[in-house]
Amino acid sequence: MMDGNDLASETTRRGIISQLWTRISQVYQGTLDKWTPHTKGRWCGSIFLILLFVLRIIMKQGWYIVTYALGIYHLNLFIAFLTPKIDPAMDFDADDENGPALPTRASEEFRPFIRRLPEFKFWLSVTKSTIVGFICTFIDAFNIPVFWPILVMYFITLFCITMKRQIKHMIKYRYLPFTHSKPKYKTVDSTVTVN
Repeated sequence: MMDGNDLASETTRRGIISQLWTRISQVYQGTLDKWTPHTKGRWCGSIFLILLFVLRIIMKQGWYIVTYALGIYHLNLFIAFLTPKIDPAMDFDADDENGPALPTRASEEFRPFIRRLPEFKFWLSVTKSTIVGFICTFIDAFNIPVFWPILVMYFITLFCITMKRQIKHMIKYRYLPFTHSKPKYKTVDSTVTVN
């Protein structure tokens, strides 16, 4: 049986663990907040991790199932990144055969493209999953022998079919998920010269 001292020490341990977990969460969130504005740097780091993962797979000649699962997960993230948050196919007017579309003329109402998966969450998920995949390459239980060319062909086929469907969706509902840059307006020189 537990006496009063054991209960107090158990409560104290739970309090310390809770405080430690809260502090770790705060440091983690603070680090993510600092990385948020550095888009190019974040993606360069993620691409470096992916290249490191691919290099390990090539050097060790194994873990093809892990690689395939990681590729499928990244493909699903990419599709969610390209898809609008509110799918125009679900918001369908009965009198319009093509459904609603984003504005194409200046006289139409501006509706910005809002992604189903925001860029930061896309980056974070890609980075986390790559790290988990990299860790899995150190566990022999995940090194299941498979004929990897079949997985590569299946992934390429799946990628082509999925992207074809996504591009058709973009064309049908007239949206482009990428913006190259914000428009830059030139200032008019307001100096008047008198002759």
